[in-house]
Amino acid sequence: MSEDKKVQLPMGIKEILDLLPHRYPFIMLDRVLEFEPDKTITGLKNVSMGEPFFQGHFPGEPVMPGVLILEGMAQAGAVLAYLSTEDIAGKLVYFAGMDKVRFRKVVRPGDQLIYKVKMVRRKSKLIKVQCKAYVDDVLVTEAEQLATFS
Repeated sequence: MSEDKKVQLPMGIKEILDLLPHRYPFIMLDRVLEFEPDKTITGLKNVSMGEPFFQGHFPGEPVMPGVLILEGMAQAGAVLAYLSTEDIAGKLVYFAGMDKVRFRKVVRPGDQLIYKVKMVRRKSKLIKVQCKAYVDDVLVTEAEQLATFS
């Protein structure tokens, strides 16, 4: 990130949409609460019953699909990369892999997901991040994710 580029926190959905190509219904990040260049980002997703995936997952017992929690963590990681790294401006960040995935608790409508993403390594065009998602300070999902850009 260049010295003259400052990040105003909290970062709202408008600023997030300026960085990410994702749009409704696939944007899984509502706000950025904390950011440290090349190190960490903390994001937030308000989980609402109005989310389209709750219509079928599961009727009468709505549970947020785990893959969408992983997607939200990946989107937070992409914002971390975009804000930290000048050479990916204007490029797409692509998902490249995932390890050590654990789903510990279900996420339901009304929950507020907090994503905490830490940059582990950046080598050439490969970025590795450690991701954790919490609801009410309880760990619900964790994973290591890889991304690339072009």
